[in-house]
Amino acid sequence: MNSTKKHEAIETDIAAYEERVLAVVAVARELETENYHDIKRIAARKDNVLRLWEYLLELLKARRQRLEMNLGLQRVFQEMLYIMDWMDEMKVIRDRVAHMEFCYQELTQLAVERRARLEESRRLWKFFWEMAEEEGWIREKEQILSSDDCGKDLTGAVRLLSQHRALEDEMSGRAGHLQHTVREGQAMADAGHFGEDKIRERIADVQAQWAALEQLAAVRKKRLEEACSLHQFQADADDVDTWTLDALRIVSTADVGHDEFSTQALVKKHKDASAEVASYRSVIDALHEQAQSLPPEQVQAANVNERLAGIEERYKEVSELSRLRKQALQDALALYKMFSEADACEHWIDEKELWLNSMEIPEKLEDLEVIQHRFESLEPEMNNQASRVAVVNQIARQLIHSGHPSEKDIKAQQDKLNTRWSQFRDLVDQKKESLNSALGVQNYHLDCNETKSWIREKTKVIESTQELGNDLTGVMALQRKLTGMERDLAAIEAKLGDLRGEAERLAGEHPDQAKAITGRLAEITAVWEEMKETLRNREASLGEASKLQQFLRELDDFQSWLSRTQTAIASEDMPNTLAEAEKLLAQHEGIKNEINNYEEDYQKMRDMGEMVTQGQTDAQYMFLRQRLQALDTGWNELHKMWENRQNLLSQSHAYQIFLRDTKQAEAFLNNQEYVLAHTEMPTTLEGAEAAIKKQEDFMTTMDANEDKINGVVEAGRRLASDGNINADRIQEKAASIDDRHKKNREAAVELLMRLKDNRDLQKFLQDCQELSLWINEKMLTAQDMSYDEARNLHSKWLKHQAFMAELQSNKEWLDKIEKEGKQLVSEKPETEAVVKEKLAALQKMWTKLETTTQTKAQCLFDANKAELFTQSCADLDKWLVGLEGQIQSDDYGKDLTSVSILMKKQQMLENQVEVRQREVEELQSQAHVLRQEGKDTDEVDGRRKEVELKFKELLEPLQKRKDFLMASREIHQFNRDMEDEILWVEERMPLATSTDHGHNLQTVQLLIKKNQTLQKEIQGHQPRCDDIFERSQSILKADSPNVEAIQVRLSDLQQLWSLIIQETEKRHARLEEAHKAQQYYFDAAEAEAWMSEQELYMMSEEKAKDEQSSVAMLKKHQILEQAVEDYAETVHQLSKTSRGLVAANHPESERIGMRQSQVDKLYAGLKDLSEERRGKLEERFRLFQLNREVDDLEQWIAEREVVAGSHELGQDYEHVTREFARDTGNIGQERVDGVNRMADELINAGHTDAATVAEWKDGLNEAWADLLELIDTRTQILAASYELHKFYHDAKEILGRILDKHKKLPEELGRDQNTVETLQRMHTTFEHDIQALGTQVRQLQEDAVRLQSAYAGDKADDIQRREGEVLEAWRSLLEACEGRRTRLLDTGDKFRFFSMVRDLMLWMEDVIRLIETQEKPRDVSSVELLMNNHQGIKAEIDARNDSFTACIELGKSLLARKHYASEEIKEKLLQLTDKRKDMIDKWEDRWEWLRLMPERSSKEPSPIPSPSADRWGRGSQSATLPAKGQETASAQLEGLLHRKHEWEGHNKKASSRSWHNVYCAINNHEMGFYKDNKSAAQGVPYHSEIPVSLKDAVCEVAVDYKKKKHVFKLRVTDGNEYLFQAKDDEEMNTWIQAIQNAGSGSSSSEKTEITPSNQSTPASSHAHTLPATVTLTTESSPGKREKDKEKRFSLFSKKKQ
Repeated sequence: MNSTKKHEAIETDIAAYEERVLAVVAVARELETENYHDIKRIAARKDNVLRLWEYLLELLKARRQRLEMNLGLQRVFQEMLYIMDWMDEMKVIRDRVAHMEFCYQELTQLAVERRARLEESRRLWKFFWEMAEEEGWIREKEQILSSDDCGKDLTGAVRLLSQHRALEDEMSGRAGHLQHTVREGQAMADAGHFGEDKIRERIADVQAQWAALEQLAAVRKKRLEEACSLHQFQADADDVDTWTLDALRIVSTADVGHDEFSTQALVKKHKDASAEVASYRSVIDALHEQAQSLPPEQVQAANVNERLAGIEERYKEVSELSRLRKQALQDALALYKMFSEADACEHWIDEKELWLNSMEIPEKLEDLEVIQHRFESLEPEMNNQASRVAVVNQIARQLIHSGHPSEKDIKAQQDKLNTRWSQFRDLVDQKKESLNSALGVQNYHLDCNETKSWIREKTKVIESTQELGNDLTGVMALQRKLTGMERDLAAIEAKLGDLRGEAERLAGEHPDQAKAITGRLAEITAVWEEMKETLRNREASLGEASKLQQFLRELDDFQSWLSRTQTAIASEDMPNTLAEAEKLLAQHEGIKNEINNYEEDYQKMRDMGEMVTQGQTDAQYMFLRQRLQALDTGWNELHKMWENRQNLLSQSHAYQIFLRDTKQAEAFLNNQEYVLAHTEMPTTLEGAEAAIKKQEDFMTTMDANEDKINGVVEAGRRLASDGNINADRIQEKAASIDDRHKKNREAAVELLMRLKDNRDLQKFLQDCQELSLWINEKMLTAQDMSYDEARNLHSKWLKHQAFMAELQSNKEWLDKIEKEGKQLVSEKPETEAVVKEKLAALQKMWTKLETTTQTKAQCLFDANKAELFTQSCADLDKWLVGLEGQIQSDDYGKDLTSVSILMKKQQMLENQVEVRQREVEELQSQAHVLRQEGKDTDEVDGRRKEVELKFKELLEPLQKRKDFLMASREIHQFNRDMEDEILWVEERMPLATSTDHGHNLQTVQLLIKKNQTLQKEIQGHQPRCDDIFERSQSILKADSPNVEAIQVRLSDLQQLWSLIIQETEKRHARLEEAHKAQQYYFDAAEAEAWMSEQELYMMSEEKAKDEQSSVAMLKKHQILEQAVEDYAETVHQLSKTSRGLVAANHPESERIGMRQSQVDKLYAGLKDLSEERRGKLEERFRLFQLNREVDDLEQWIAEREVVAGSHELGQDYEHVTREFARDTGNIGQERVDGVNRMADELINAGHTDAATVAEWKDGLNEAWADLLELIDTRTQILAASYELHKFYHDAKEILGRILDKHKKLPEELGRDQNTVETLQRMHTTFEHDIQALGTQVRQLQEDAVRLQSAYAGDKADDIQRREGEVLEAWRSLLEACEGRRTRLLDTGDKFRFFSMVRDLMLWMEDVIRLIETQEKPRDVSSVELLMNNHQGIKAEIDARNDSFTACIELGKSLLARKHYASEEIKEKLLQLTDKRKDMIDKWEDRWEWLRLMPERSSKEPSPIPSPSADRWGRGSQSATLPAKGQETASAQLEGLLHRKHEWEGHNKKASSRSWHNVYCAINNHEMGFYKDNKSAAQGVPYHSEIPVSLKDAVCEVAVDYKKKKHVFKLRVTDGNEYLFQAKDDEEMNTWIQAIQNAGSGSSSSEKTEITPSNQSTPASSHAHTLPATVTLTTESSPGKREKDKEKRFSLFSKKKQ
């Protein structure tokens, strides 16, 4: 028992340590949460403590098990001794039974009364004990809540707040217990307890203390939350300061990389840093908001506003430095990129220059084409390199504009690259020009051969048409023969013009091959003239059939196009997919655009056809009229077919879209149908729940797809209602999808309901299954019939009684299942069969179980009633005898353990008594049954009464023994508790009286925590001690035999308790003093360590290697200096702390004072070292700064020396003598003076490297003096060559002006007399303008004479050559002016002659018409009148003889002086004389007829026809047609061309010279460019370009452009030049003609006039049935007459391409 007692004391002691272990774990977790720097060691220590703690608990548990096993063994031994004593005392027991029964009854009565009193007392003392415990807990927590400690940092404040929350939770838990205790007290007081007054007083006192505790808790919580907010703000502000310092260190570095790669890496890093700086703004804003939430007194006390202002200032500094660093990095990156690109460009130029310099121009065409191909591949490479050079220049300009420190290097690199690029381009142009020249010669020969063959081929074609007739049949046959002849002839003529220009250019460029070039041209010209002669002869033979040929050819072309288009539109192809539908729609829309383009051609063809077939009855013309009617029908049908096809394709497109949507909808529906069809009913409850969830998810998916399916159905119905061609199929599809969707929706809802029904059924079946298993299990027990032996019959009977009670209690389970089954059947009738079957089976099983149980009970009872009754009585009698022996024992325990054992035995006996009492009652029922069966009733009753009497006699002794045991246990329990407390105090006393106060801050803090833990343990044990003292009062009053010993131990306990409380308080005070001292020592040690570390840096002898490193070291030192200045506050705080400790008479005051003086001295030394190092760093920085300035200036001087020392005497005099000298004198002198000042300042300040500085200064001044001397020398040299360069410049300028004047001398000679007079006036003005040039030429001659006398050798020859060039150009200009004046005079005479001829011709035509239209005489008088009139006409003819004579004389004089238009003048003279002869002949014929008229009128009654009747009759058919005239408006043309912009000024090439497809339109003498025809219709220009004016523009074939075919050139007056590429020569010539017509001010005015046929021609026999002859005459220059002649039969403009 002593061992057990000691073990319990040990357990109590160890249990007290559990709180300390938990405190260690909590501290470790807090450190882990706060990311303590040495958390690994803390975690290891924590794990070691927990491991040792668990090991201790395991040892304790094992020891307790061993003690319990030993205790059990001892109990067994004691029981054995008891049994042996009992066996000896059995004899005495019988004698004492009677006495015991009497005493037992008396004792029972006393026990009941005492039990009631004790019960009341127990409740009272339990109430007081619980109230005392609550009061002690309240006082303990009041002490905690009254503490002023709110934490020194965030961790402490959070820990205290967490502890306070735990305390609040503990208060919440205690509140319920307190309320329960108060209610019990109120209940006792209300029941009239003898301690009613004390109870109410105690309740009021405790409730008041509880209210005060709650108020303290609220105040404490508010203070802790405010302190936590303040510490959180301080911690966040510290984090912001730390981040700001790190960011300053990053963004203030001067490193910008040493190459492009490193700079890009720095840019990327700086981008991340800038993003971090920008994102940190929210952190600072949050800090402001946090500060606003603090109480005002804390804001003022903690200097929060000052802290925030400092943070804002540093953040702005970081942002500004970040921006500056970003700019510096971008400049550096641009610089490195520029150098890299420049090096790459120069490397490429070097490679290509090497190839160009080594290249020789071959003579063979194949080799030339190979080299040309290489040049063509070189051009895109040059474009790429040009863009790279432009990039380099752009970067350089940006860097120079931004003031980059390396501006000189950048400028030099830029100039170097631009110079190399210009030289390379000149070399390329030179080589390309040589190559093009050689190619031009070879291509010229090749073109000559091809053109010659082409002309001969066309000549043969023309000759083959000689045998065809001129009627419609012949014309149609001729049309088939000569298809495309006009276009080919125009192309050949243009080609000849190109070859002439090419020959002239090549002959000038290659004088050695000029003879062969001109010879080839002469051959081609001869062949061309031969073919033209053949064509003229053929045209003369054709006459008016040409225009009919043109009409028929264009009619065939149009009908061919119409047939093709109808075939394309009539296609039966229907799209099978959406892509095909979209493609067919796009193609059909293209056909519509083509039809619109042919609209104008169709209208012209109709007009021409009506004119040709009007009034004709010939079979061929009838056939032609039928063709035209068929053409009208086909055109109208084409439009209808297009509309029908468009409608059909639109519907097909909509149908394909619908099919695409239906496929998607059917996929949804197929998936839904598959899921619905393959969902099975699960056979378990879990499966049913999962199936329901799966079905609900499936229905959610159906809802999501419902909108898409409904959209498809609505779209189908809309298409069907609109009358789609597939309306039936669409309607069928839509109806099918809608039906399937509705069916799926209904099936899904039905399936969900069935799944829910199945879930209810499965739940019911599972409950039935569980009940069935339970019934089967119990059936096995009920069917057990092993009760044949009488020895276990009674126990079997008792077990069966319990089994029957269990069955009765589970009857409700069956009723519940039946109720659920009926409800399930009523709600879901389809489950009726299964449910009823299950319920019937369960009912059957339950009935069977009950029947079996009843049968077994009856069998057990009937098996042997008498034996069962006798056995029961015997067992009870035996048990009563044993119970009596146990009650009479005087052993009430020697210690607490033995008393507890005896109490347990007593409890077991009481339980056995209750069971036996039921058996006694059962005996009565058995005895009644036996009497009914007629057994020996007297014996049965006697046995039963004897047992009942013995049982009642033992009840009172049993109660008395229980009371004695309770009293014994209370005394032993008190002694045990008192000894435990004394032992606990003795164990804690050494810790409370310890003099170990720690030797550092950590140990002191650990000792304080241990002492605080000890104080808490003492406070926790205070209620236990109070309880012991209270219990001692009742024990001492009970007259216990051990009263004196108890009093002695109580006094010992009181003394020890008071002593340990005093010692713990004293130790707490001593530890607080030690903590203050150790805290000061710790702070002082940290300050000394920090200052020592800074001293090591300040004493470092490291020197910067360059300016960047010196700047970085200086900035770093400034940061450290600021840190040292900021550390003064820490040192001041340490001094304040030390003074406070000394003033408080701390035991270690002397040591603290010495330590503080040491800290102050160390800080003062650190500041001195800081100032000294700053001075050294500044000196080093100024030295590097001076070195950089000297290097830059020396480099600049070296660059200037290169320019100043140049021997080049070119045209750079103005730049060198003025700009260069001025820059050098102003900028250079200023920079040199600045460097000298810096050097003098360093030398005067006593710099350590003063000798080096002086050496740098002297070297710089010497270099500057050398540069000034070089500049003076070069100025003198350039002044000497200025006059020579000025002569060269003037000669070049005068030559350029002369050539420019020569170019401006126009070749046009005028179209009529007025324009010729205007040109003459302009030429006179031009001659006056060039007189000023004559003065300059004479001045140049004088300068040449003067300079030739001053120079000799090559210079003199060069001067003479320049003078000769100018004089030769001047003479050429004068001769050209004289020649143009002569040609203008000749042209004026020519137009004057033509005017006279035209007037006379018109007059003669009027006279002839007057002669031919005279009325027929009716009588002699009218004849005489007509003769008089006819004589008047004769007089008018004679009056015009002088005019005829003057005109003829003028023509002869022009022919005599060999006028350049002699052939035309000669032709006009012949026409004039022939016309005059014809007029005189007609007058004479008419006069002769009039003279014979009187004679014939007397002989013939019928009127006599006029002599000219034949001629009049032959021309009557034509004369009766109405006169029609057609005049074409200003040239209009539009179409798609390939364009390249060559020049955008007179001397400036276009920036973008790529080929682009543009839509060109000529309108109102302007040419506009558009993206397509739609943009042209809307008036939206291509890239916002303004239209190009075609006035005075030059348009010609681009013969010098060989890269593409069919290219022509347009040069406008403002200097812009364009190249255009057509698809063939015909289109190119069309555009050239249209541009020329638009540029000449008016288009070729085509006038139609009707002239009577007065001569019989070979074609006159066929012309009687044709329309009037339409002659197209054009007022144009003689040079264009041949082209106009070729085009005169064309009545239609070219088709738009």
